[in-house]
Amino acid sequence: MDELLTQVRQGRRRAIARLMTLIENDDTAAHTAVAVLHPFTGQAHIVGITGSPGSGKSTLVNELAKALRGRGGQVGIIAVDPTSPFTGGALLGDRVRMRDLAGDEGIFIRSMASRGSLGGLSQKTGALAKVLDAAGFETILIETVGAGQAEVDIASTAHTTLVVEAPGMGDEIQSNKAGILEIADILVVNKADQPTAVNTVKALKLMLQLGLRHETDNGVEPVWQTPVLEAVAVEGKGIEEIVTAVIRHRETLRANSGWHKKEAERSRQEINHLLQTRFMAQLRQTVPVAEQERLITAVAQREMDAYTAVDQLLAVMSKA
Repeated sequence: MDELLTQVRQGRRRAIARLMTLIENDDTAAHTAVAVLHPFTGQAHIVGITGSPGSGKSTLVNELAKALRGRGGQVGIIAVDPTSPFTGGALLGDRVRMRDLAGDEGIFIRSMASRGSLGGLSQKTGALAKVLDAAGFETILIETVGAGQAEVDIASTAHTTLVVEAPGMGDEIQSNKAGILEIADILVVNKADQPTAVNTVKALKLMLQLGLRHETDNGVEPVWQTPVLEAVAVEGKGIEEIVTAVIRHRETLRANSGWHKKEAERSRQEINHLLQTRFMAQLRQTVPVAEQERLITAVAQREMDAYTAVDQLLAVMSKA
């Protein structure tokens, strides 16, 4: 493990891939790797890309990576694909969509399955981002599952969050319902060559003007005004403007307390996720399966309510 971690710090691609696989499959390896690499992290700019399926997130990520590489620096990409609730498998489609980036030594692509995690990310996404950060990647792009209304975890994982909308999908309404719009640091209307794109842009700008998103330092002057940008990612149009906005947002965060607030939120979410995972593992170890099933049956047959069942489970755990 020590030699592998050393090679990761040197930016060796094969070592990075091997360590990521270990982290995904082995919690002990994840703990060891993160503990060693953590002091060398905190330098990368993490950019989250979320939005509904069909909005063109993967194509946009592909073009953003090219544009960022054109400005120098290394780019890491973590693309999260949904896991089947039936088979547990996942089609890691971004490996296909982004194959034209494979020949660039300055770009590293990792597809991973959500493995049942909600919020658009996998539980190990943060750990994999730390690996790329410690390996010297200046920008890390994280593409979420794209399930739509639950895609909010990315806001506390990334420094800059791009929400991708597409014309004709009703996204401007659905996003407002789900709270997606509030997490956007940059709004991108992709497929802007479609006739209804102008209506989507107007609707999003109107929502922003109504005060749906305010990010202030002193409660009066806005630190960052969320822009609504248009793009046709499949043709590479509008990409430079998006990259400029991403860099400008990074500079804005670093110029005030925003960067530290984002880091604190990332740390809080990481700790909360680990606590939940550890707690459920402890539950499985300390409470016999038969006892768990007895309580579940009692609740299902209306002999006991769920709150009482949880109290009893906690009581068993506390005695263990």
